Amino acid sequence: MVTKDKIVSLTYTLRDGQGEIFEHTDVPVSYLHGSGEALFAKIENALEGLRVGDTVEVELAPAEGFGDHDPALTFTDDIANVPPEFQHLGAEVEAENERGEAVHFVVTAIADGKLTIDANHPLAGQTVRFTVTVQGLRDATPEERLAGRPAEALH
Repeated sequence: MVTKDKIVSLTYTLRDGQGEIFEHTDVPVSYLHGSGEALFAKIENALEGLRVGDTVEVELAPAEGFGDHDPALTFTDDIANVPPEFQHLGAEVEAENERGEAVHFVVTAIADGKLTIDANHPLAGQTVRFTVTVQGLRDATPEERLAGRPAEALH
């Protein structure tokens, strides 16, 4: 049963605000239940008490999931000011903020000689739905409990 200090392996499907599949995995991913590290809190809470083979659906409002869309993280400039390798939709750009932290931007629009980049998560501002299936359970080792994650994530 999914309880604190169990290593839980799961598969999931994530649907965006329009119900389209945004992400899906058939290869189980693992986390330490109760660590508060790897999953959104609402999903971790919904998994509590489930067993291998059980499935749960969880809806996350923006505040519970990927946050609200922040217009301050969106920038538009003349396409002529952007290096050619970034002049296509989906191009990924790394930049540094004023605190020296890396910020990841994606080109989201090109129109009328302008290019827009956005550092918001693609699901920001959307209510999303996760369908999660428990694939495996085991007791965490002392090292895993101390680290707050499964052994395979420690190396």
